[in-house]
Amino acid sequence: MGRGKIVIRRIDNSTSRQVTFSKRRNGLVKKARELSILCDAEVGLIVFSSTGKLYDFASTSMKSVIERYNKVKEDHHQLMSPASEVKFWQREVASLRQQVQHMQECHRQMMGEELNGLGIKELGILENRLEISLKGVRTKKDQILIDEIKELHQKGILAHQENVELHRKISLVRKENEQLQKVIEAKRRKEVLATSNPPYTINYGYDILGPVSLHLSQPQHSETPAKAIKLGY
Repeated sequence: MGRGKIVIRRIDNSTSRQVTFSKRRNGLVKKARELSILCDAEVGLIVFSSTGKLYDFASTSMKSVIERYNKVKEDHHQLMSPASEVKFWQREVASLRQQVQHMQECHRQMMGEELNGLGIKELGILENRLEISLKGVRTKKDQILIDEIKELHQKGILAHQENVELHRKISLVRKENEQLQKVIEAKRRKEVLATSNPPYTINYGYDILGPVSLHLSQPQHSETPAKAIKLGY
């Protein structure tokens, strides 16, 4: 269930009134700080508690905010003559110079310089600002490191996929080379067989390439005359 609507009226219980004041005051200061940062506005907030305690917030300095408010309020009550317009812009320039000077002073204090004139309260505020800034820097640094780790992880996955694809292509090329080598060897064997056989054959009724059987027989002695015939002249 949602929260019920709160009746806007004075809280009778002093303890509840003080707790509500603290919560609402902190929320109001937070909104004022966010407005000054997000919209680059000059914001001044002054709050007096029921006991007369002062609480204030200023994006630059309360003195410059009040002076600027009084000057602008005065300018609305009078016509903008050339002389008053010149004075108005002179006051604006002076106000901007004060803001620049204040920003430079804050910057030097953030760098640890010119801290001699600060009291316990000012040093505590400066410490809180530094802790908030340091926390923001660390958060940004961690986020950058996380993004870089994710990017490297993605690159590693892509490199692994490319490596697997290259191994697959190498395996296919190797198989194609083996098949091509087999075809070349088969073709070479055919060429060798073709060159070793004669281009034509002569058939004499028998197979010249078949085995030849030879039969040896004793030589026959012819009858010679018992006496040699002598021929003479």
